[in-house]
Amino acid sequence: MCRNITPLRGLDPPATASEIEAAARQFVRKVSGVGSLSTATEGPFERAVHEIAAATAALLRDLPPRRQPPKVEPPLRRRAAGSGERLGR
Repeated sequence: MCRNITPLRGLDPPATASEIEAAARQFVRKVSGVGSLSTATEGPFERAVHEIAAATAALLRDLPPRRQPPKVEPPLRRRAAGSGERLGR
């Protein structure tokens, strides 16, 4: 469904809170169909992002290590690599 969300498990260094939140935000945006926030959608949208980010962090923490790292870096790392900055350290 969300083919643009990149895997976060197995990253070195591990996925940051910002990367997890960005993935959760992208997922909530996709499943809700909310493109821009209004006063009516902001509360439920942000609550869902928070809950999904927390569940994702727990999942990544509890899963066993991957044998191989993901093939694609998350977007926040790609942007940081383009500026010479490194996220997660």
